Order: sequence, then C-alpha cells, then structure tokens
Amino acid sequence: MVHSDEILAELKTLHPRLIDLSLDRVERLLAKLGRPHRKLPPVIHIAGTNGKGSVSAFLRAMLEAAGRRVHVYTSPHLVRFHERIVLAGAGADGRSAPISEADLVDVLTRVRKVNDGDDITQFEITTAAALLAFSEHPADAVILEVGLGGRLDATNVVPDPAVCVITPISIDHADKLGGTIERIAREKAGILKRGVTAVISQQPDEALEVIVSEAARVGAPLRVWGEDFDAYMQRGRLIFQREDGLMDLPSPVLLGRHQIINAGTAVAAALQLGAQGLTERAVEQGLVSAIWPARMQRLEGGLVSGVSGGTEVWLDGGHNPAAAQLLAQTLADLDERAPKPLGLIVGMMGQKDIAGFLAPFSGLARHVVSVPIPGAHEAPYQPEAIAGIAMDLGFDAEAEVSVPAALARLEQLSPGAKRVLVCGSLYLAGQVLALQEGVTASPN
Repeated sequence: MVHSDEILAELKTLHPRLIDLSLDRVERLLAKLGRPHRKLPPVIHIAGTNGKGSVSAFLRAMLEAAGRRVHVYTSPHLVRFHERIVLAGAGADGRSAPISEADLVDVLTRVRKVNDGDDITQFEITTAAALLAFSEHPADAVILEVGLGGRLDATNVVPDPAVCVITPISIDHADKLGGTIERIAREKAGILKRGVTAVISQQPDEALEVIVSEAARVGAPLRVWGEDFDAYMQRGRLIFQREDGLMDLPSPVLLGRHQIINAGTAVAAALQLGAQGLTERAVEQGLVSAIWPARMQRLEGGLVSGVSGGTEVWLDGGHNPAAAQLLAQTLADLDERAPKPLGLIVGMMGQKDIAGFLAPFSGLARHVVSVPIPGAHEAPYQPEAIAGIAMDLGFDAEAEVSVPAALARLEQLSPGAKRVLVCGSLYLAGQVLALQEGVTASPN
C-alpha cells in the first residue's frame, strides 16, 4: 500500500513555477470536489502571528469538555503530517485524534485524482483534502487555523464562519506579508466576514487600528481585548471580565504570562459560541486540560535522560522576536522562583531575525549552542551563522552538530543543575519530539 509520505512528496511537484497570490487554485479544486467547504459544521477561523495554536488548543479542550465533537486544522506539523488534520471521533476514546494513515491516504488520493495534475501548492491541495475529510465526518465544530497571513490563505475559502479570531500580531514572514505591522495586520484582517463576529486579542495599537478599519469596511462586528473583554491573573486564578460580569477561572495549564492572553482570547471566542452549549464548567475544564506540544513543554526521559540531576530541559517552537520576548519573560519568572543558570539551544530557518530573536535573552542566558535543522522544507541558517550573531550580542556561543550534542556541550559548559531551552523553530521542535519518541519526523 502506498504511504501518505509518498503522496505528499508527489503533491509537492505540482507547485506552480510562479505564484500568483490568490485563492483561485484552491477554489477551483474545491469546486471539482463538490464544494466541501460549504458543507462544514460551524467554523472557528483563527489568524494571527503568535498564539494561534494555543488558542486553538484551549478552544478544542473547552468544546470537548462540553461534549462537542471537534475537527481541527493546524500547521505546520511537529512529528507527523497527520497532526494537521484532527478528526472528531477518530480517537480510541471517541474524542478527536489525528487522521489515520488509511484515511489520510484515501483523501489525498482522491484530491490528487480530481486535481488531475493542475498547478497547486502543497498547502492548498492538503487544505482541500482536510476540508473534504471534515465534510465527510460528523462533528459539531471545526477549528480552522490560518497557515500564513489570512486574506489569501487557502483556509479563507470558508464563506461564513461562526466566529473569527485574530491573535496577537507581530513582525514575521515579512518577505511574504510585508515588513510593517500595518501591512501584516491588513493580511490577517482579510479573514473578517460581513456579519461574522470577530474576537480580537491584545494587539499593538497600529495593528488594532488596521483591524478596526477593515472590520468597518466589510461590516464585521468586533469583540476587542481591553474594550469588550479582558483577562488577568489574581491570586492564582484567571479573572475574565466583560461587560456583563466576571468569571473566576482556574489558571491555564499552558505556561507563561502570554498564555493568559491566549486563554482570555479563547474564553471570549468560546462565549461567542453560545449555541455550542459551552457552560462555565466546560470553560474551566478546557483551561486546565488543553494540550499543545512544544509550547514551553518540559521534556523528561528519552533525549534528556542523561542531563545532570536538577536540570530542566524545555522545548518551545517560538521563532520571532515577539515570541522570544514572551519566552524570556516566562524564563525570568521561573528563575525568580527557582534560580538556575540558563542555556539556549537554537536552530532557525532562513529569513528569520536571529538577532531580534536572541536579544530578549541577553542578561538571562549565558551560553548559546546553535544546531542545524535536518529535513527542513527550506534552507535553515547554518549553526555557525547563528553562533556568530549570538557572539556579537555578547553571548558565549558555539555551534554543534545536533541537539544531543548541544545538550552534552551544555553539560560541560555548565555542570550541575541548570535550565535549558531548545527554541527557534517549530521544525526544530518537531525533530526534538521525534527524538523523544524514537521515530523519524515527516518532512514539512
């Protein structure tokens, strides 16, 4: 039997030589497939720079706590492509789970046949496959995460989502979306639809100004952080506030101050879905049960079994300066409670702002060990280049050949208990999780 990786590799060969930024290709394919994007349960469409995955994870957990069946579409994957397409009822316990190999092969084979060799990007054709799978399996809701941008992202074919969400916006993918917050915000705001309420997370002023303008232009009602709702920690509890009162909720399970923003955004979106039967109890359970790998995830055993006693190894896929600022704050909070020397293991993709990413860790981390990202879909930075920039910023830095080698080097540089953060790329995070699980990561 053919393996899904073989089909995915073949689909890459259909990539157009020249990309015209439009939805024409995916809309053409969906029309041939019978327009599955118009046969979906209520859709929650999520765009933004940082926090999309965490908001998705909180929302999925809340909906499932309410007994709802949920499909989820995210990207990129960490270890296996199947993670991108989560089907309601696919798990052994009857809950959502990544699509099975048999179902993935089936749906990819059908969309490949219908596409019939036409030019299309792999993301576009696999998005069409996900929408087809979602349309054929019963569910109560679909959480649909934008891949890149919003306005011209393949997920933006859904005509009438139940609610839209825009998470915090910052500079990222500037080569594709533009080099200013305003231009990126305009792309993200492209998911707004007439008459569809959008929940807007905490934003820079210049981003919010663009979103408000675009919402007025298309006729999309907004629920805006700091105006219509707010969330903050008080005595170890998450307080969610809106015009009709307060909710006293448990602290979110995902670590970091930024997760307060993500959790508050998810609560606001959940309350907007009143018809889904989301009680306060379901919201509470979702906040404490959400799972989102490689977001300040502590690693134990496996790859890190050889580190010194008392050493903590954390993994995070953050890869832009805004994410680094949040990570640095989280690590500073950890250090305040339990001081330990901090070392960074960093791998980054090309086109990323290495100096901007590393700068927030200045004064917090001493050692930086850079590593390659094997199997990355585009050219990553060479470890020596990352190490050079880190040294220019005042870090003690050097390059290593792999994450295990970097861990061993940090053991030499900082014997005894310490804190290590592996960061800089979701692709690197996927490689680390694959090493933890003793499997080979699928290509992105």
